[in-house]
Amino acid sequence: MFGNEKDCPVFITRNKRKTPKPVWRLEMADTHKWDKVAKPKKTWKRKVLCILGVFFALAIVALIITAVMQNKPLPKNIKYGIVLDAGSSHTSLYVYNWPAEKENDTGVVKQVEECKVEGNGISHYFQEPVKAGLSIDACVTRAQQVIPANQHKETPIYLGATAGMRLLRLNNHTVADEVLSSVENSLRSSPFDFQGARIITGQEEGAYGWITINYLLKNFVEESSVLNLLPSFRKTETSGALDLGGASTQITFVSDEDIETQENTLHFRLYGKSYNVYTHSYLCYGKDQALRLQLVKNIVNTRNGTMWDPCFNPGYRRNTSTSELYSSPCVSQHTRFTTTPVNFEIKGTGDYQLCKANIQSIFNVSYCPYSQCSFNGIFQPVLQGKFGAFSAFYFVMDFLKVAHEKATLEDVKERVQSHCSRPWDQVKADFPKIKTKYLSEYCFSGVYILSLLELGYGFNADNWKEISFLGKISGSDAGWTLGYMLNLTNMIPAELPPSPPLSHGVYVGLMVFFSVLLLFIVLICWLGFRKPRCLQKGII
Repeated sequence: MFGNEKDCPVFITRNKRKTPKPVWRLEMADTHKWDKVAKPKKTWKRKVLCILGVFFALAIVALIITAVMQNKPLPKNIKYGIVLDAGSSHTSLYVYNWPAEKENDTGVVKQVEECKVEGNGISHYFQEPVKAGLSIDACVTRAQQVIPANQHKETPIYLGATAGMRLLRLNNHTVADEVLSSVENSLRSSPFDFQGARIITGQEEGAYGWITINYLLKNFVEESSVLNLLPSFRKTETSGALDLGGASTQITFVSDEDIETQENTLHFRLYGKSYNVYTHSYLCYGKDQALRLQLVKNIVNTRNGTMWDPCFNPGYRRNTSTSELYSSPCVSQHTRFTTTPVNFEIKGTGDYQLCKANIQSIFNVSYCPYSQCSFNGIFQPVLQGKFGAFSAFYFVMDFLKVAHEKATLEDVKERVQSHCSRPWDQVKADFPKIKTKYLSEYCFSGVYILSLLELGYGFNADNWKEISFLGKISGSDAGWTLGYMLNLTNMIPAELPPSPPLSHGVYVGLMVFFSVLLLFIVLICWLGFRKPRCLQKGII
């Protein structure tokens, strides 16, 4: 054996020829001495790299946890709002809610409850104004059950009265104030934050309806790219609004043309965009008041106490009086014929063509002091874009089974004509759960809607497809009430609210992805710096 066993682990055996090859033995011994000195240095580096790698991994995990915790959505703070729609034929109460942290976002307010007040609209209580306030108590109580008790005091409640009360105010301003005072007292006694009860104008009704459907359809904010950093792929257009109630009808839409009448012009600045909007409300052209006008036009045909009316189904019969017919300001200016009996009976004939002729006689399309008009000398620019038709437009078309179909104008006419020709007994048998008043007037309402849209507003076979009949949008009723509340609570900002470029989900996902990617890159570099043991010199 050559050398000291403690100094060199290499053992050399002498052969029989006694040729020890000292140079080789020395080289091997020296090499192992070098290895023995260098090995602790490599071990130290590996330990340092291991420690750094562990700290780096921990840092990445901490970064991810911090990002998730910092951007974790807070517990929902739900707010509520209540609006009462005091229409001409009935009153409805709507409860809305929205997440407080998102109240400036479009489409976040949702309808959570609807309560229809029993009986007629508040304008029908003109003889007993106190009962107008009492009539809404049941629905206010229902709202108390829906909204958590600890939020009652901070929940605003509004009442807006529409065309029925506008007509009552025209007829008797004092009585209208008494009716309004009655509902105010009832709402003040509720646990909610009463914010006012008033008669809104026809222009407001049209504008708020337009705001509602475009808010629910999310038309006020353009569709953006995934990262919200690039320009929008699609420019969102607004939808026009067609509203039909019992006493009035409204048309509202964005127009690129000059609006020749100032009273029909509205300018909105919503979510950072400006809108030039045309709107007009036709008082007395809601379906109930239009029916009165049609009956007055047809009253000359009364013979022997009977009026044969083509706008009711064959076999339908109704008793009425001249005083009841002329009780509305919409028809009070029409001349009463001395030969008309005080009481008479209406009998239906179901004649679609004659009904259409009678209804079209209430539209004056021969006079226009402007470049173009709708009817009765009212300016209207050329129809533009898509339209959402709601309220009675929807209810009638839904009954006729054409609200959800891609029906052409001719298809709708055929459906209306077919319904008008059906015997009244058969209609009653097919729809036993619908109140007689509403069921009996679907023939008239169908013909009236067609006449209003065609002759009145100027829709035709080509642009009929641009009309969508809307009942609910994302669970909320299409109507003016939501737009009314959004306006009064300032939940529609003039400018687009600032928002982070990434959503919470995208942000956290990217953080995790890039953190893992960095960890992977560092591990690859570490493995590249620290050679595998099998490649180390001297082992193989």
